[in-house]
Amino acid sequence: MFNPQILHFNSLPSTNLEAARRAAEGAAEGLSVVASEQTAGRGRRQRQWASPLGAGLYFSVILRPQFEQSLWPLLTLMAALAAHDALLAAFSLETDIKWPNDILVNEKKLCGILAETVDTPSGRAVVVGIGINLTQNAFPPELETIATSVEAVTGASPELANLLAALVRELATHYDVLNGPGGNAEIIREWCMRSSYCEGKMIRVTDGGETVVGTTRGLERDGALRVETDDGEIRVLRAGDVSSVRPH
Repeated sequence: MFNPQILHFNSLPSTNLEAARRAAEGAAEGLSVVASEQTAGRGRRQRQWASPLGAGLYFSVILRPQFEQSLWPLLTLMAALAAHDALLAAFSLETDIKWPNDILVNEKKLCGILAETVDTPSGRAVVVGIGINLTQNAFPPELETIATSVEAVTGASPELANLLAALVRELATHYDVLNGPGGNAEIIREWCMRSSYCEGKMIRVTDGGETVVGTTRGLERDGALRVETDDGEIRVLRAGDVSSVRPH
């Protein structure tokens, strides 16, 4: 059973780095790190994640999954499920999940997730970081066309404590499902119920120098995205930046 223990910090370079350091020292599964600000927050592909004081939830948790490592990408989908459900529970906020792990409102990014593996004395672990924009101060003004916050969407000042409690609860619930019999199929089913990107969405995926445009056709058992191109070919994508495309 997932048993979270939460450590609070006023300021850290990165909650993921702190959690990874503690995992390498042998910290148990469930150890969670929360900071009021990050001075060197990171998103996917080493992008900067703005993390000013008191403007967002900056959270990382250590996981030590016992299922086959080929399915570990599902941890990212599981975390997205947890964030989606926590926002609904804490603020009655309906959100969308963009593959694999961005939480959106009206196609603007509200939450990002970064999962990283770390080698430890008791085997390989995964650190999952979750950053949620609570106020408009969470990101610079020039990002207002692509980012949003709980405050902007709900019109109310969000309580971080309520969101944190809901997030930890939902992580425990969905992680237990993932570790159970048939857990990978159940997580994919639940993810698809909450994401408009699962099936029938026109998207563009860019990975390095390659771009794929097509319509989403569900997920593989490891969470990879199936995309049908205009010529009917099914492409299976395990990485890339996704954006929605308006139909012609």
